[in-house]
Amino acid sequence: MSDYPVNMGEKPDVFPFFDPDTNTISYVVKDPNSRSCAVVDSVMDINYAGGRITYDHADEIIDFIRKNELDLEWLIETHVHADHLSAAPYIQDRLGGKIGIGRNIMIVQETFGKVFNEGTEFRRDGSQFDRLFDDGDTYRIGELTAFAMHTPGHTPACMTHVMGDAAFVGDTLFMPDGGSARADFPGGDAGTLYDSIQKVLSLPAEMRLFMCHDYGPEGREIAWETTVAEEKSNNIHVGGGKTKEEFVKMRTERDAQLDLPRLILPSLQVNMRAGALPPADKDGRYFLKVPINQL
Repeated sequence: MSDYPVNMGEKPDVFPFFDPDTNTISYVVKDPNSRSCAVVDSVMDINYAGGRITYDHADEIIDFIRKNELDLEWLIETHVHADHLSAAPYIQDRLGGKIGIGRNIMIVQETFGKVFNEGTEFRRDGSQFDRLFDDGDTYRIGELTAFAMHTPGHTPACMTHVMGDAAFVGDTLFMPDGGSARADFPGGDAGTLYDSIQKVLSLPAEMRLFMCHDYGPEGREIAWETTVAEEKSNNIHVGGGKTKEEFVKMRTERDAQLDLPRLILPSLQVNMRAGALPPADKDGRYFLKVPINQL
């Protein structure tokens, strides 16, 4: 059983928003006893080839919150995503709320600050975010208690956020037929990922788990909600009592065959800045870098 302060009696209302371009699911999580809510893993749209950024996905979330007269208190990033850009500051500018991420964002900033040859003006202390979470930290969404679990392995800063009977696992786990996240990014580690998954699976069996991504394996419809019990029994990478050694061997061999995510270069530059673009030049123009042979 988990050592964390789980309260299965608190049952938030969870509203998913699927982005088909990046196969990301963002969430509005509402306290059932008030109008307070949080947004988990928002998406900013980018046409990478054309160099154009838009906010259709974020605007859908904003419209939902406004139409339902909700009060946005938190914008949660489960980790520094490598496959989509965060819209957190765009939403914050319109609705308020605090942007939060795991404290090990500083490790990610240090690593990719070097990759993208950022100058000393790029702060590597996580100060772009409003809250840096440590393992076990609690916070409130209205009357709803939430807490953060450090679940590294995919990246050093990955956190699972548990809000009542609902846990948002980021990329740590996928649906049972999807398995788990890759562990070959800088700072990733397959053995650490296995240990983190076991932490998630130590939560109560009936805990609802919400995925950050789904790709519809074998052509099935996109899905995003499962339970700890279902993952324990049926997850193709860790279910049925698979050992750490089995998992590390599988994950290492599988990762060696994967291409880098399509949007990794713009995503990392933006997400390590809490969703902000790099500073504009003297003429007010924004640019993203393409480091050569660095990843």
